[in-house]
Amino acid sequence: MVGIVTETARNYLLEPATWRDLKSLEKLEKICFGADAWPMLELLGVLVFPGVVRLRVAVDGEMVGFIAGDPRRDEQTGWIMTLGVLPDWRRQGIAEALLSACEQKMGLPTVKLTVRRGNDPAIALYQKLGFTQTDIWSRYYQNGEDGLVLEKKHVLSE
Repeated sequence: MVGIVTETARNYLLEPATWRDLKSLEKLEKICFGADAWPMLELLGVLVFPGVVRLRVAVDGEMVGFIAGDPRRDEQTGWIMTLGVLPDWRRQGIAEALLSACEQKMGLPTVKLTVRRGNDPAIALYQKLGFTQTDIWSRYYQNGEDGLVLEKKHVLSE
């Protein structure tokens, strides 16, 4: 899946991520998630494990956004494992494009994700895209903040 996403008169390259993106992904995770950033081994895993949907948005060759989805076919549920966009590139349609492409690629009737209770901009985006809260994972994040579990149901065509 390779595509050009155009928002606010800018073009972004949305494409599969590979192991070659490890250093860029490590940088993005640290900037976006701080203490909750995944360690190097988990980042490598998300870039190489079979079945994981991994997409990036690049501008002039630089990764500015990343998403990984875990399609659990036996549960008919896809989990968004991580979604991050560098601060200077937020509110330009990148997260929405990544999420939409990942959902489509997983092709499952239910998609779930976890978001910080206090991440109002992300929660607003997810609600706009049809996600609703189904659970709370108490003290899920490193600083003790709760994680909200959000879910979206898809009507899949045969």
